[in-house]
Amino acid sequence: MANGIAADGRTSGPGRHPSARKSDNWFKWLLVAPAAVLILAISIYPLLFSVWVLFVNYDFQIPGHAYVGLKNFTQVITDPVARYSLWVTVVLSTINVVLEFLLGLAMAMAMANTFRGRGVLISILIVPLFISPIIVGQVWVLMLHSPFGPTNYLLGLLLGQEVNIRWLTAFPWNFVALVLADMWQWTPFMFVILLAGLTSIPPHVYEAAELDGVGRWQTFWYITVPYIAPMMLLAVTFRLLDAIRLFDTIFIMTGGGPGTSTYSASYYLYTIGFTQFHLSRATAGAWIFMILTLLVVFFLVRRLLRAEVR
Repeated sequence: MANGIAADGRTSGPGRHPSARKSDNWFKWLLVAPAAVLILAISIYPLLFSVWVLFVNYDFQIPGHAYVGLKNFTQVITDPVARYSLWVTVVLSTINVVLEFLLGLAMAMAMANTFRGRGVLISILIVPLFISPIIVGQVWVLMLHSPFGPTNYLLGLLLGQEVNIRWLTAFPWNFVALVLADMWQWTPFMFVILLAGLTSIPPHVYEAAELDGVGRWQTFWYITVPYIAPMMLLAVTFRLLDAIRLFDTIFIMTGGGPGTSTYSASYYLYTIGFTQFHLSRATAGAWIFMILTLLVVFFLVRRLLRAEVR
């Protein structure tokens, strides 16, 4: 109302008393405070506790928590299994993301144009995204198991000779099995993001290129790729940050074996911390892995922001 009196009799707007506005601000903070305190307690306390664990001997097999300085970091850095698991993480993540990106881009290009049954087919293609990685790993174990899985039998029929590949226990087939399982589940993620980018390209751009006689390959490189480059980088960034945490399928399919041959960084930390109970060393390894991951995140986010500015 003109006099600053609301219908219920309270003052409103600029006409309100300063003490009333101050009370409202405090009331808003009181509403938010329980959630904020809970979030801080859940996140800050474990973080601070892990900082203390870094510099003491927190091991279920050894009594006491003696101060050890940087010994936990030294044990991780000098552990050949830790270094090997880091290389496995880098290699598997790179291979998975590259293959999923290429296959997802091919699928997106094929689905960019509308046709009858397109919606149903897209719905079927993205089903693996909604399946738990544990279930995905178990399904691929059943498919690739030797001698009872159907994969070797079907390959034998295709090649006309007996095939006896030990997909889960022999190098390099155990890595091939992990890549296949990861590709099957996460290629649809790339497909969905890249398809969104392709469908956002204005149709008149392609029409102008066709009138100018531009070939398909040139159209792809000079029109499609520049338009969807930010979406490409976004898809690769999100998928890479998830791929470097690979654990579920390794746990189910190979158990890190044979030996430690398929240890990823996450599986190494799990084994050290929750199987061998060297919690201080596992915490130090987790911090090292987190710092390396943050460096990758920083690089990718900078590239992503540059692409958006352009």
